[in-house]
Amino acid sequence: MGDDELAELRKRRLAQMQQQAYDQQYMQQEEMERQRQLESQIQSILMQIMEPDARERLNTIKLTRPDFARAVEQQLVLLAQSGRLKQKISDVQLKAILQQLQPAKKDFKIKRKG
Repeated sequence: MGDDELAELRKRRLAQMQQQAYDQQYMQQEEMERQRQLESQIQSILMQIMEPDARERLNTIKLTRPDFARAVEQQLVLLAQSGRLKQKISDVQLKAILQQLQPAKKDFKIKRKG
């Protein structure tokens, strides 16, 4: 293999790697845009189905437990889409929902032998 052939192979490989990097970046940008649109839709639905104090409570939970808050949001959106909500969710109702969705805490007892 001559130097010219080796240089040409390197040039092609570099172009191929650059194209792959560009494609990957484009796909990531598209995915981020889809995520933003989905989040916007979820927030819009939550604004329609929740009273302001309940939304505030959910946003506070989102700061400390984002995964749990996301699960609650998904449950509320599913309830709204299935038509099972007859009125806006109040703070009291949200508390009840949170209690149902929150896993039971394990109670540990330590016994010391004297």
